[in-house]
Amino acid sequence: MKVLMFGWEFPPLSTGGLGTACYGLTKSLSRKGVEITFVLPYSFDADNADFLRLVSATNVKIKRIASALQPYMSSQEYRKSMGKKPSQKIYGSTLFDEVHRYTLAAEKIAEEEDFDVIHCHDWMTFGAGIRAKRKKNKPLVMHVHATELDRTGGHKVNQHVYDLERHGMHKADKVIAVSNFTKNKIVTHYGIPPEKVKVVHNAVDFSQHYYDEDFELKKTDKVVLFLGRVTLQKGPDYFVYAAKKVLEHEKNVKFVIAGSGDMEPFIIEKAAELGIADKVLFAGFLNQDDVERAYKMADLYVMPSVSEPFGITALEAMKNKAPVIVSKQSGVSEVIRHCLKVDFWDVNELSNKIISLLRYKPLHETLKDNAYFEVKKFNWDIPAEKCIETYNELISKD
Repeated sequence: MKVLMFGWEFPPLSTGGLGTACYGLTKSLSRKGVEITFVLPYSFDADNADFLRLVSATNVKIKRIASALQPYMSSQEYRKSMGKKPSQKIYGSTLFDEVHRYTLAAEKIAEEEDFDVIHCHDWMTFGAGIRAKRKKNKPLVMHVHATELDRTGGHKVNQHVYDLERHGMHKADKVIAVSNFTKNKIVTHYGIPPEKVKVVHNAVDFSQHYYDEDFELKKTDKVVLFLGRVTLQKGPDYFVYAAKKVLEHEKNVKFVIAGSGDMEPFIIEKAAELGIADKVLFAGFLNQDDVERAYKMADLYVMPSVSEPFGITALEAMKNKAPVIVSKQSGVSEVIRHCLKVDFWDVNELSNKIISLLRYKPLHETLKDNAYFEVKKFNWDIPAEKCIETYNELISKD
């Protein structure tokens, strides 16, 4: 089976869960004999990706399109980046012009390639998938990792992005959602029939992981970790509000925010305003090795997302034996048991749960150990098998 796959983020140069998911899923698909042509923006140097050393090169082919597209980019960020590029005239003048240019270039690749199914990841690639389907009349799968409603928390939705998402999902032969949480959004807000949407939960990669039992960081304070993009969707403001309440009862605690995003200046100012600037540390964006170190350093991991389609970071924390608190407004909360769950907006309950895990060692240890064993069942072979089932169903109808 041959799959033409369109994406726009891929390790080692990735800034969110989409790149992690593409890596794990594609790697597992290739092991199962699926031949993949993966189309990426040129700015992601796929030739140097770890991925190509971990899978059979005969099963994976990378096609690059010269493009200024970057992960999770807004229209404003695109305009700002264009001001810094000496060769900016070759790119689209706006983010949406650039997405259209990527779409036209992807269409040419589709003309040249031989494939059975088209698989697209998130809105920037949906147009490319539709063009490829028109060219070759092959089944089209749209994989939804996040919607515009998630990214904006339902406020100030970019109508153009929403329209592109909706059009893509309606044109698709099948829509894959990363959780029931996401499926409900797709059905309710995008008008997609429930039977057209298949839920395929994400997983975590254990193949390069070992847990070092001897790892010990000498520290005087306990560490509560937030790791993710510092954006409205991820709820960093609720993390800081909870930190303020925890510090009223527990003095020897540091709250670490690892990641970058448009809310970072606001969060820095808010920590200062609340009088806890010395207790909230900003680590910035971390590479993968440092991400693992951050999880190991943490006494607990908090994911207070406002709207989280899945939340792979929760699984990553669990595999590194960091107890986890996740928001109920997340896809991962559907599938993990050994964690604490809280509504993102309930800062009192969140702070109470943080204090409980910091104070009560039996609770901390039980949650940590049970979660580590639970997360071992989340491997990428399961999502890969579900995708292959979807491919086969669509091909048999074709």
